[in-house]
Amino acid sequence: MYRTRVARPLVLLWTDAADVYAGAAERAGLSDRVEFAAVPTGAAAEPALLGRAEAALAWRIPKGSFAAAPRLRWVQTLTAGVEGWLARADLPAALTLTCARGTHRVQMPENILGALFHLTKPFAAAERDQEARRWTRRVSEPLAGKTLGILGLGTIGQEVARKAAALELTVIGTRREPVPVPHVTRVVPPEGIDEILGASDFVLLLLPVTPATRDLMDARRLVRMRPTAWLLNYARGELVVDLDLVDAVKRHTIAGAVLDVFRVEPLPDDHPFWTTPGITVLPHFGGLHPTRDEQVAALFVDNLRRFLDGEPLRHVVDRARGY
Repeated sequence: MYRTRVARPLVLLWTDAADVYAGAAERAGLSDRVEFAAVPTGAAAEPALLGRAEAALAWRIPKGSFAAAPRLRWVQTLTAGVEGWLARADLPAALTLTCARGTHRVQMPENILGALFHLTKPFAAAERDQEARRWTRRVSEPLAGKTLGILGLGTIGQEVARKAAALELTVIGTRREPVPVPHVTRVVPPEGIDEILGASDFVLLLLPVTPATRDLMDARRLVRMRPTAWLLNYARGELVVDLDLVDAVKRHTIAGAVLDVFRVEPLPDDHPFWTTPGITVLPHFGGLHPTRDEQVAALFVDNLRRFLDGEPLRHVVDRARGY
């Protein structure tokens, strides 16, 4: 009696680091249950591959690819933010999209804490003094006793709160469902954003981009902050109205800002953020990690196993909410 061999589902690894993800699947014992095909980031996949693909892992998928992939059921994105995916008119309604939420849990909070130290400790000034061979005694401002307001108490926000509490910062913030959060003194719904702005020495943006959050920090909201407060954006550039922020810093409506994300990246060389005293421009390295692909691969492999076994996937994107 002959047994019919069931074809393995084809998964497109649409990334330049395909070996990392295929290797993780092999170590997890899944390689004999799936067929992989590697496609360079941003490149067009061969029509024959698109026609057979049932799943994909990708930074982005070129236009026209979805129409040529009628069997595609699931895409694992390599980023936590998915506004670019949801803005696509060609995104199939039945496609399951999962994001890489939580893979920045270690690196991004450390970089955020680094920004807080940058704002309160005179290391940068001391380095400039050293270059000039100038001995200047400087006094650092303590973080202990200050209030950190986090707009978006998700996975990253909660980890920042845990680490900030150890520095004796008071943490308050917003969450869609304002249930108690460990290490957070006060949690309010999005409607309470102005309350958080007025009570914080540092305001940290960790919100996704949705119709409700786009252009959130405009002139009306910036004036709600304390004149001595700093804005830190580690989420998406679209949350901030650029010229309103420049004006608020120049007028001393707020003390300044540390920005790791921008509407256009790389930031154009004629953008006023570069030359506005009080605004620190960082080249979007908040979530970068030397082994980032290995971290995302762990999530991908877990979801791949769930996909193959017909189980619910982790971090499925809610299209209505936008994340």
